[in-house]
Amino acid sequence: MSILVGADTKLLVQGITGAFGSFHAKQMMEYGTRVVAGVVPGKGGQKFEGTVPLFDTVDQAERATGANASVIFVPPPFAADAIMEAAASKLPLVIAITEGIPVNDMIRVKRFIQGTNTRLVGPNCPGVITPGGNCRIGIMPSHIHKPGRIGVVSRSGTLTYEAVFQLTRLGLGQSTAVGIGGDPVNGTNFIDVLKLFNADPDTDAVIMVGEIGGSAEEEAAAYIAKEFTKPVAGFIAGQSAPPGKRMGHAGAIISGGKGTAAEKMKAMEAAGIVMAASPAELGSTLQEAVRRGAPKRK
Repeated sequence: MSILVGADTKLLVQGITGAFGSFHAKQMMEYGTRVVAGVVPGKGGQKFEGTVPLFDTVDQAERATGANASVIFVPPPFAADAIMEAAASKLPLVIAITEGIPVNDMIRVKRFIQGTNTRLVGPNCPGVITPGGNCRIGIMPSHIHKPGRIGVVSRSGTLTYEAVFQLTRLGLGQSTAVGIGGDPVNGTNFIDVLKLFNADPDTDAVIMVGEIGGSAEEEAAAYIAKEFTKPVAGFIAGQSAPPGKRMGHAGAIISGGKGTAAEKMKAMEAAGIVMAASPAELGSTLQEAVRRGAPKRK
């Protein structure tokens, strides 16, 4: 078992013929992901790599193939419309890889998908991978992953890879790794993913990687303290960032004395999360968290 994606995922790729989309579509297919369709307006009736049918619209692709997930590789000016098109076709999962979508566009997207059955992951995220289910949706380097029982959720793409690489080197495989992205307006958050991991019988422990900016980590810590039943290791990126300076992600901004690494680490430690001192200690910190057991319920 896993969360979000697995062997039963049937994926369509929006923007499959672009340079970025085509490269990663091939990588996903080689990994074993069931890519059943591509959507590129004006190219309906053609095929990608000689096997994957192309459609002009998401609705056409979903009706013809039964796709139940979409990944967005559409350029930023058009990505919001692509997300909303997928949601309008009632796809249960949409993963937006695109970076640089304007905040105002994402506000429209949030309003559009509110109350629907569509779960959005991203934007500006590396995607989701379930190693044991041979399903990779996104841009993760698949060779570093190994099937197992550790969940990973992160705002940082690079640190998602680092956490997974360290786990794999320690012989600890992953149930699912989820990159939720670091933009200020996004879809799935830490709590959403933690609830799924909490309910997954095949996830024994979790690594949670946060960043400066916003309050998502503090909110997740409050949830963990009240409801989470599995060991958690954590890390906050951006500990040396000066106030008011953007650091990498658009959401990684400290403002008004809020969103600092120190505040986040304090809240997470109070919730029973075992915190890594540096990215190099993510794997060993997870091992320590497992030794200590689940956070004590508040």
